[in-house]
Order: sequence, then C-alpha cells, then structure tokens
Amino acid sequence: MGQGALMDWSRREFLQAAAGAGASLLLAGCEAQQADLAQLPGVWLGASAERGHRLRGPLPAAQSAPALPLQRRQVLIVGGGIAGLACARGLSQAGLDDFALLELEDQVGGNSRGHRMGGMACPMGAHYLPLPGPQSHEVYQLLEQLGLVRQELGRAVWDERYLCHSPQERLFFEGQWHEGLLPPEPSPSALAQLRRFEQAVERAQRELGFAMPSHRAPWTPAHAALDSQSFAAWLQAQGLNEPTLRWYLDYCCRDDYGTSSEGVSAWAGLHYFASRHGFHAPGADSIEREPVLTWPQGNAFLSEAMAAPLRERIHAGRTVLRIEAGKHDISLRVWNEGLQREEGWQCQQLVLATPLFMARRLLGPGLAALDEVVAQQAHAPWLVANLQLKQPLLQRLGAPPSWDNVIYGSQALGYVDAMHQSLRPVSGPTVLSAYWALPQARRGELLRSDRRHWLTQVLAELSAVHPDLPSQLERADLVRWGHAMSIPSPGLRGSSALWALRNLPGRIHFAHSDLAAYSVFEEAYTLGCETATTVAKFTTNNHRKSA
Repeated sequence: MGQGALMDWSRREFLQAAAGAGASLLLAGCEAQQADLAQLPGVWLGASAERGHRLRGPLPAAQSAPALPLQRRQVLIVGGGIAGLACARGLSQAGLDDFALLELEDQVGGNSRGHRMGGMACPMGAHYLPLPGPQSHEVYQLLEQLGLVRQELGRAVWDERYLCHSPQERLFFEGQWHEGLLPPEPSPSALAQLRRFEQAVERAQRELGFAMPSHRAPWTPAHAALDSQSFAAWLQAQGLNEPTLRWYLDYCCRDDYGTSSEGVSAWAGLHYFASRHGFHAPGADSIEREPVLTWPQGNAFLSEAMAAPLRERIHAGRTVLRIEAGKHDISLRVWNEGLQREEGWQCQQLVLATPLFMARRLLGPGLAALDEVVAQQAHAPWLVANLQLKQPLLQRLGAPPSWDNVIYGSQALGYVDAMHQSLRPVSGPTVLSAYWALPQARRGELLRSDRRHWLTQVLAELSAVHPDLPSQLERADLVRWGHAMSIPSPGLRGSSALWALRNLPGRIHFAHSDLAAYSVFEEAYTLGCETATTVAKFTTNNHRKSA
C-alpha cells in the first residue's frame, strides 16, 4: 500500500509529466530551484482497502467459541461516520447508556476525518459546512451546543473565527485569477443563459419546493419527472448549452456528487442550488456566495467534537464480518484488527450506519429493498492530495489567494488552503488540499497505483498555474476514498426501495447518507438523529411491554 515509503522519482519523469499538462516550459526556467522529488516523503491515508475488502472473500470458519468473551449491548451501531456518531450522540442524550459503536477504521469520522502535516491541521475529505437552513434544525442545534452560534434578540450570531474568511473563492480563467467561481464578463448570449438558469432555479424553489435535508420537502410527480432524466439532458432541453455555464454546472455536480451533469439526475442538479442558496447570475441583486463554516482540519472539527464524549462507547478497529438476526437477539461476528482475533457481539437493536452495499454484504441477500438499491446505486472514488509547502506560492495576476482555488477547464476540483483561517500577520508554510473526483472506471487504478503515479498527475495539473509548486514541496500525503459518495443518478432519489429502507420496521435500522441518494453532512447527521429517536422509542416501548 506504500505506507511510509519514500517516493522514487527522477527529475526527468517529473518534467515529462508536467509537459503533458503544458507546464514543461514553465518548469524548465526554474530547474535550479526544483525540490529533490526523489526524496519527497509521504504516505497513503484514508479508508483501509484491506479491511474493507475482507468481506469480499469467503468468511473464515466460525470458531467453536468466541476468541474473546461475548459482549452484549442493548443497541449496537455499526459505522462511525457522521450518521453513526449522530445516532450515538442522540442515544446518549436520550439517556440510553447500554450501546456501543463499532468502527472498521482506527479513527471515527468517515470521510470527515483530519490529518496533520508539519504541525498544521488539514482535511482528509469533507472540508466545509454551509450555514444550516430552517429544515436543518438538528444541525443548527449541534452547532449551538458546540458554541459556534448563539441567539441574540431572535437572530443567529455566528462565531466569526469559523466563518470562512474573505476572500472565499477564486477561478483561474484565461491567464489570471478572478474572484468567484463563475467565469467573468460573460458575453450577452452567455449572460442571457445564466439569467435563464437563475430563473429556472427560482421557479423550482417557488413551485416545487426543495429542502436540506431533502426528505423535508414534498416529493411530487414533478420531482419524479426531474429525477427520471439526467441533469445534462434537462439542461439541453431548456436550451442551456453555453460552454462556461455548462462547465460551472459540471463542476458543481462533481464537487457535491462525484460526477458530471451527465451522471446525475435533473432533480439533483437543481437541488444543489434550490435547497440552499439559489443561483445568482452576474449583475443580480445578490451574488454574494453563501457563508460557510470551515476549519483547518475540515469537518474533522465536527466529527472529533461529536466523538469526544462518546469515547468509552466507541470500539475502533473492529471489522464486522457477518450479522445474523435471531428470534430475540442479533449476533455479530467481528474481527478485532488490533488483536487479530475474532469477537462475538450481541444486541437487541442494530443500527447499520454503513454504505448500503456494505450493509448487504453483512446481512446477505434476501431483503428485497436492499437488494434493489444496491443494484442501482453507484459510488464515486475520490483522491485528496495534501501538499505541505515551505512558503506561499508565487502569485499570478488577478484575485489574491483564497480559501478555495479552482482552475477553469480542469477535471480536478481545485484546492483549499488549510491555513486560510489562520490569523497570523505574515503568511508562511501551509498545506494545500487538492481534490479530484474520479470516474468510477478509475477506482481500480486508485487502489493499485502507487503514490508517484497519482502525485505526478496532481502536480502536473497544478504546476501549469503554480510553476514554483514542486520547489516548495516538503511532503505529500495522499488520501484515497474508493467509495467516497453516492452518485444521485437518474431514478435513484425517487426509488421506492430507498424510502422503504428508511422506514423499515423491526430491530435492524439503516442510517447512512446513502439513503438520501447523495452524501452531505446535513443528510447524514439528520438521519443519525432520526434513527436515534426511533431506537429510543422502540426501547421504551419494549420496556413498557415487559413491565
């Protein structure tokens, strides 16, 4: 897996890679300043493929007795991502103490985990949270309890330290940086299409209704019609084909959903804007980007805060191998990764806060709704490259360095600056986190190829804009997520099977953002809270019956 290995590069290989991105001429002029990339340290981080793939092969023969004593809990939660942590938090706040959370990795948080390089925090995945709207009251309550917001005279007052500092976003377009992510100075025909799309989003908000989380808006035949077609097809039918608009909308889809407008439904494409901040064409009355909360370590700030009071109930490094539902109890075969031994766990209620395809492997086939969803649902692989720099990069013309920096026309998603929130008076070393949403066909390549293969591509992409980047590099830690997020492909959000899994009666409960058809913090956290309420009511009712 390349853990801890130094990269074996030659200067020639790097220059050849950079040439593929049109950067070789820029690099050739500063060869004397090139870092010795052959000695550049770094490791692979992220989800453990070895642990996750343990379920692909045949299960080891069951032991005649558990290697460790059988552990019993009233409730078990499998999966320590945002939904699992939210469920655990909800159970604890409801006064239910007899539960445990089993997490495959050594650290909870899912793709909301953090990392440190050179003493600087940086994200391994999700890195921001939009201010919650009125339907996200559970998320608002969490932020209030964490001290990030307070009520004064009936209005929310946010802690300025965690609101994204200005400048927030910039786009590299036609040789220089521009503020915001829409290409500047559109032609009259382009501006007309931008305004038509703005009107379409406003009409969708007004006439159909969208919410975050999405199940708090009604689902109507009009929503289903949008869900039945791709976003690209809907845009084409509306005559919205201007290249800069389509690039921007593709970028938005890849950023939130992991694939282009061809791969997501029209419902998902409109939901991106209509459930939150709308869409504002240049020259509109309000084109200010919505405020977001962010931290150097990204959303790990939230996952770590949620996990802190639950430490005694979190059992990390536990790979669940199989689940068997009996008449009175649910039994789990669990592999203790630290001790390399099998454990036995039992519970009365089980929360599966795992991706749905993993839940099916644990339960086996036979649950019709789960079988149907898994056959339909696809997940996008992601690559995150954390690049530790000695000093700030030289700047090109235009807008100053921002928190989020995107290159027009790139298939990558740009990079965020982990030290952007710092209040230090003089800029210095930092970590840039570059994001790539990869086609599903490249999942195998992401797993098999070494770090040099991927870092070569990341540097070639960024060096076309920042030719001094290689000379400033001190370390590069790469993160791979084989199944980073559910893709809301046409027909998935409106699937009756998804709805059935959200409302499944019995002692096994599903709680993962896969049930929303896409992956964002608000969906995962809300679902975890709702599942905790269901579990607590089930437990209370059982106690009353037994009494």
